[in-house]
Amino acid sequence: MTPRRRTISAILVAVGAIVYGASPIDVIPELLTGPLGLVDDAAVWVGAAVWIYNLLKNRGQGPVDPPRPKV
Repeated sequence: MTPRRRTISAILVAVGAIVYGASPIDVIPELLTGPLGLVDDAAVWVGAAVWIYNLLKNRGQGPVDPPRPKV
């Protein structure tokens, strides 16, 4: 994956996590379960942060060419 695609992917993951967190529709609704309802939001945010970190940690490196066999 090219550095540009990694950056775009990271932005899309971040936007998706923000939209999910701001959305009134949840897997575990806060109105019924109180603070426990924030668990699914926190899980999405943590998952997105890990995903973004993994996308961007090697961003400066381009695709790696496999070693050529010796002839």
